[in-house]
Order: sequence, then structure tokens, then C-alpha cells
Amino acid sequence: MHSAKRTTGDQADKEVRTIAKEYGRIGQRRWEGVFSEEFLPELNGLKGIKVYKEMASNDDTVGSILFAIKMLIRHVTWSVEPGGSGSKDEEAAEFIEGCMDDMANTWTDTISEILSFLTYGWSYHEICYKRRNGKNRNRELNSKYTDGLIGWSKLPIRSQDTLYRWEYDENDNLIGMTQQPPPSYELLTIPITKAMLFRTESSKDNPEGRSILRNAYRSWYFKRRMQEIEAIGIERDLAGLPIIYVPDELQIFDEDDKEAQKIYAALVTMVKNIRRNEFEGLVLPSSYKAELLSSGGSRQFDTSGVITRYSTAIAQTVMADFIQLGHEAVGSFALSSDKTQMFGMAISSFLDIICETFNNQAIPALIDLNGSHFAGIEDYPILTHADVSDRNLTELSTFLKDMVTTGIIIPDEQLEDYVRESANLPERTDLPDIREEDPIRQEARRTPQNDQRRSSGSSTVDSEGNEEEAEGGAGGAPKDKPGKPKNDMEDDI
Repeated sequence: MHSAKRTTGDQADKEVRTIAKEYGRIGQRRWEGVFSEEFLPELNGLKGIKVYKEMASNDDTVGSILFAIKMLIRHVTWSVEPGGSGSKDEEAAEFIEGCMDDMANTWTDTISEILSFLTYGWSYHEICYKRRNGKNRNRELNSKYTDGLIGWSKLPIRSQDTLYRWEYDENDNLIGMTQQPPPSYELLTIPITKAMLFRTESSKDNPEGRSILRNAYRSWYFKRRMQEIEAIGIERDLAGLPIIYVPDELQIFDEDDKEAQKIYAALVTMVKNIRRNEFEGLVLPSSYKAELLSSGGSRQFDTSGVITRYSTAIAQTVMADFIQLGHEAVGSFALSSDKTQMFGMAISSFLDIICETFNNQAIPALIDLNGSHFAGIEDYPILTHADVSDRNLTELSTFLKDMVTTGIIIPDEQLEDYVRESANLPERTDLPDIREEDPIRQEARRTPQNDQRRSSGSSTVDSEGNEEEAEGGAGGAPKDKPGKPKNDMEDDI
């Protein structure tokens, strides 16, 4: 009997192992922890990081886009919601909020570092902990709290340009990042269990994600070249094309004449270095002649239009082309509003990525470190964010007015709190409400009694607050006069 049960159990375990076994592989193109998924060699690895850094730091359009994103995100309010309705869940949510404001670096600075994942496609942050034991001379161990719980000391970035390789196990599971940072340039490995990895998107589970500037690279490359050509052309148009005439007896093209070749090389260097500045001037023998050849007519191509076209294309890749509206005296307000709304939705998606990473990697680990203290929680707290842009109060008020008038939405305390928050109004106080109740509005509030009356027939309320049944009722039968119920059941209602 026992042998039969044991055989059945072993067979079930074997079936589970067979089902749980992973047979395939992702197919990542990596060698010794270095990825080569990008088909452009100049955008692979550290080369790509340098290119994206130049784009972010040196291009006006890219810089304005990233600046707009960072400033809008700085305006966002972050909050932590409890994972359940119990008192321990509320305490856990307050604990996480306290940890966010109790780090060596401010929460705003931490978010600013995290946002580098937009430029490079990924951002790796080590989670450093501390015991909350109050004041401490060490800035990283100092805390506002004395509860003895374990909190976050800081969430420092491990810079993208210090990446040496990614660490993987035999099942293609990421287990850490190895970096080679200055000034010591020693190899340091940060395990994924003690870090957070932010990335814009996941393709083949590549930890390096994909930069939001990737699709703008081609336009940026040609724009930069056009700007360089334009600058050289403008300089030559202003200064003219320098020319030096030599005496006829000097054979500068005779390669056998060593003296003539030296003079030729010196004259070429002189021509190349002619600039319109405080050091301009030439010293030549009387038999030599120099002049500036000016260019006549206009250029065949308008470089300004070409550069503007590339700038617009760069902005379009991240749905930020609204920043170009108005610069050419074109573009309607409605179009700008629609494009701005789409841009706000894109930023909201990036904020969702940040919240999801905290909710999956940082917050559960912190709660588990204090497991005995938060043993009674239903679920982990959740980091959330507010809307990126402010609500249009005119549209919101019109919408609520229509919904309330038609009875689709019934005003309540939660709706009032939402309206106050959207309009940046003060919160409701706990003081007694001295306002007199409006019987018409009270009747409009949906209650089980009112719903029962609506299902049987319509009713109204007179100016004195007395309820009257509409004539005809639901079935068309005449109704009694107000104040005189037809039976005991209606009297109870």
C-alpha cells in the first residue's frame, strides 16, 4: 500500500519536473557578458554610450527634449499605497514613504539619476541599506527615525560608462553587473538581488534596453554634419578664399627642387591658417601677392531648412515635435494640445516603468528584511505617481456637471477629494459640517431606498423636502396624495 503511494508520488514529481523544465534559450547575442544586438557598430557597447552622451549633451533639440521630460517629472507627486486594508498595511506604506525621504540623497536627485535610462536605454542602481537608529555622524547612516528598522541608505547609480560585462547563469538568468569604475579601475560585481535595473523596453531580455534617442541617431548624424559644413561655408564667405601668388621663376611644383618644396609647404600652411580674428595678417616678400577671393551669388541649397528638417525629425522620434510649433509661425493650438497630450502619455509610461521596478525589486526586498515587523500585511506596498500634467479644470468641471446632471455620477466624499486634488485645493477638514442639507441633492444621492423607488417609479421632492410620487407611477396607476402611504410596507420605506 505504502509502496504504491510512493510510486504514485514519484511519478507526479517527475511529471512536474518535466513540465517545469526549460528546453529552449532566449537567443541573446552576447559573448562573455558583452552584448552585440545593435547592427550599427558605432552604437554597440561603450561606443554607443559615448554617442548617446554626445547627443544628449551637445545637440540643442535632444537637450530640450530631455530637459522637458526631466522638468515635467520633477513636477510629479509620488505616493505609496498600502497593499491591504489592515493597520499593518497602512504602517508598511508609511514606512516606505519615510524611507524615500530618509536617504543620503534626496528623492528628487535619485529620480534624476534614474532618468538616465532614457538616454542610454538602461540604468543600474545598487540598493544600500542602513539601520534607522537616529542621528549619526556618518551622513549615509544618519536617520530621522529611531525605530531600529532597516531602511534605504541610498540608491546610487552604477554609471553606464563603467560597464565591463553582465553576469549570467547557465539558464540565461541575469545575476549581476560587473563594472570597472575610476579611479581604481578594479572589477566590482553588484548582484541583481541587491540592485534595481531600469530599462525603457525589453527585447530578448537584454538588460541594456533601448535608448529613446536610437531612432534619432540618423537625423542627428546628418544634422551635425550639415551644421559643420554650414559653419565652414559661412566662415569662408565672410573671410573669402585666401590665395597666394608666387613669382613665376619659383617652381613650387618641381619635386626635385628641395628649396622650392619647403617654400611651397610653408605657403600652404599659411593659407590654411588664415582666419578673421585679432591675429590676422600676412608677411610676404614684395614679389609675392595675396588676396581673398569672394564667392559670388547664393548657394544652391538652403542649409537652414535642411537643419530644421532634421531637428523636427529628431523631435518626432519621441513625440516631442510640439516644441517646433510656433517657430515657423505655423501650428494651431488644438494641434499643439493633442501633441502635448501624447507626449504626456509617453512620459507617464516611463513613470510606470520606474514604479514597476520599485514594486518588483526594491520594496519587497526591504519589507522582507523587516519581515517580523510587517508579518501581518496582506501584500507589499505599491509606489504610484500622479498625472504628469495638470487637469484642464474647465473640461473637468463641464464633464462632472454633465455626469451629475444626468445622474450617471452621484457626488460623494471620494469625488470631492479628487476634485480638490485636481484643482490644488485644500483637503477636507475634520471640523463639523455646518452646512444645511439640501433635500433635493440628498434625494439625488443614490441609496438602496432611492434605487428601489426608481425601479418602481419616479419621484420628486417639493420645496419643503416632502417626497411626491409622479402621477401614473411605473404602471400608470394613480398615486395617493403625499404623506398618506398606501400600505404598511410603503410606510416603512
